[in-house]
Amino acid sequence: MRLRTLTAVLLGAALLATGQVNAQQPAAPPNLDAIPEKMPFNNAYSVPISLQHAQAAIQAAVSEANKRGWQLNIAVVDSGANLVAFSRMDGAQIGSISIAEHKARTAVKYRRPTKVFEDGVQKADLKYLLSLDDVIASRGGIPLIEDGKIIGAIGCSGGTGSQDEVVCTSGAATINK
Repeated sequence: MRLRTLTAVLLGAALLATGQVNAQQPAAPPNLDAIPEKMPFNNAYSVPISLQHAQAAIQAAVSEANKRGWQLNIAVVDSGANLVAFSRMDGAQIGSISIAEHKARTAVKYRRPTKVFEDGVQKADLKYLLSLDDVIASRGGIPLIEDGKIIGAIGCSGGTGSQDEVVCTSGAATINK
């Protein structure tokens, strides 16, 4: 009787596992041979962000982080990927200082939010993205666009990727209107 019960339990578990595997079909990989008609993320670069605008973006990001009780590092770079302004909130982890800068540099150099790289690696299995120079595949880096042109980028680090992104979005909103 015990052997039959054990066999039935194992068979049931195997059927459940098979059903779960079949229910979770991976998404089809993107067609890397497709040729888009227009260049993606093709915003032109403009004059570098001013210190005043960079500080306003950081202040908006700090306000959002404070409102939520998060301690983050926030960096703003200009259109040439040079650091313009930086803020390390009290209690923010030291290891995230360079990551905030890296996220901002990646966002401005590649003219796209760093979430694009995260999604490419995590969701589309595009591992080749990790071989590109100066890429960080973690959300929390957003280009700053004024009059349709890139003037810099903001990067946040110290929380989860989603926390970093929420705070960066608040900072970017001061420029990206």
